[in-house]
Amino acid sequence: MRVAKTFSDAVSPLRNLYHPVQPTITEKDNDVVYQEFLPAQQLQPFVYCYWELRTIKKLEVPFQYRVVADGCIDIYFDLHNPIESYVMGFCKNYTEFPLEHQFHYVGIRFLPTMFPQLFKVDASILSNRYQYLRDVIPAPAQFIQENINSKLTSTKMVSTIDSLLLKVLAASDFNNDPRLYGAIQNILSRFGVVNIETDLDTGISARQLRRLFEYYVGDSAKTFAKVVRFQNILRAKPSTQSLQHNKLFYDAGYYDQAHFIKEFKNFYGVTPSKAFGR
Repeated sequence: MRVAKTFSDAVSPLRNLYHPVQPTITEKDNDVVYQEFLPAQQLQPFVYCYWELRTIKKLEVPFQYRVVADGCIDIYFDLHNPIESYVMGFCKNYTEFPLEHQFHYVGIRFLPTMFPQLFKVDASILSNRYQYLRDVIPAPAQFIQENINSKLTSTKMVSTIDSLLLKVLAASDFNNDPRLYGAIQNILSRFGVVNIETDLDTGISARQLRRLFEYYVGDSAKTFAKVVRFQNILRAKPSTQSLQHNKLFYDAGYYDQAHFIKEFKNFYGVTPSKAFGR
């Protein structure tokens, strides 16, 4: 665990700088609940949260769940059918999932770069798609199938996933490349408002930096910065009035309001005024 500890110390600022949100469950969805849980302390530099999306009672109509762009890679599965677990890669647009009348999904949201670091999987092959976990990392898929089911309490579910990931962490060998993590921390500390050519001078060529981002994040530094900028606006929860009259989109690095609305809708699926409900 010494290597893991050294690496976790180096990348721990990521968790402090980045707090990805999934805000599409609203008050009107009162029969659907979304919750997040912290992993074990040792895992927190790598895993942002475990999450749970479930129905309280059987819905009258199927549910459309929208996942917004957040820069992360997730493992997820339905507790009622853990034999079918999935991994969803970095997405540069929103994704809609048509769900049934009843469901109980559980997920693991990895901080940027951490899924490839832990499992030695090229993030670019997962980008903008989801696929069976067993086809990507068979052993964790088998563990989920054998150890997690709908009879577990939330507390037991968390501790069971912790046990899986702590074993993975103990066996991991990390690439602590300061050029990559220097660039990522620069993007996060500037809330995604960066000039990729001038603000990310970490001592390597643009081609090398792109290669690192594609392998460990899943897309280019430019696309990652756009997602970070979008996520920062989500956390700010601006009113429509502030968006229109205070020109927040300029401060966030957008050219004009039309550019802001177009990019926001691409990442979220609806316009800012509809997303913020004002």
